Amino acid sequence: MARRKLVYEGKAKILYEGPEPGTLVQYFKDDATAFNAEKKATIEGKGVLNNRLSEFFMTGLNNIGVPTHFLKRLNMREQLIRSVEIVPLEVIVRNFAAGSMAKRLGLEEGTQLPRPIIEFSYKDDKLGDPLVPEEYIIAFGWATQQDLDDIVALALRVNDYLSGVMYGVGIKLIDFKIEVGRIWENDYMRLIVADEISPDSCRLWDLETGQKLDKDVFRRDLGSLTDAYTEVARRLGVLPKGGAAPMGKPTLIN
Repeated sequence: MARRKLVYEGKAKILYEGPEPGTLVQYFKDDATAFNAEKKATIEGKGVLNNRLSEFFMTGLNNIGVPTHFLKRLNMREQLIRSVEIVPLEVIVRNFAAGSMAKRLGLEEGTQLPRPIIEFSYKDDKLGDPLVPEEYIIAFGWATQQDLDDIVALALRVNDYLSGVMYGVGIKLIDFKIEVGRIWENDYMRLIVADEISPDSCRLWDLETGQKLDKDVFRRDLGSLTDAYTEVARRLGVLPKGGAAPMGKPTLIN
């Protein structure tokens, strides 16, 4: 088999050229990072879990008419996705105060916000992904006002879906971030959800105990990240109730 062409490697995923024009293969790594990659670790099985969970969420969004880049899962660690032009923004949706918002505003973590609040950060690791206002986004040409309106509408639909799904399995969706990509169909440009949706990109708390089931477990040294992600997967039915967390690193066939 011919060696695949690497397109991009990030902190948690690798993108390879796909089998058909306009497609990519997204490979989920076991690497975990926090604080803009100042804290790093390799956590066995994390990539397998995130691949399955992202498949679950992206498939659910596609089924309710929210467009995503996801096409199908290929194996334990890889999925076939549409190639998109990524808008250079992280779109953050907050339902409760936590993390950097709680620190900036002096709010107690877990404080319910009066409504979902959407923030944008500029995707640049060297700058620490700084928060940016809409005026910057439009002035620097990262997105138009119409793009922003569409992105906000997309993010709120994702929030409605994720909040409902999580609440149904006893999990509170504190906040999450998504990335958005542009695709062209003839002369028509469309914005779709891209990257991934997983506990890496969400804050998830147990509804009754407040136990953290997301990457804050790694950030704050609260226990086993694999156990936390496995619990989310089990509740959602992605893994059998009594099943063990997928471990080990399957060989990547080039």
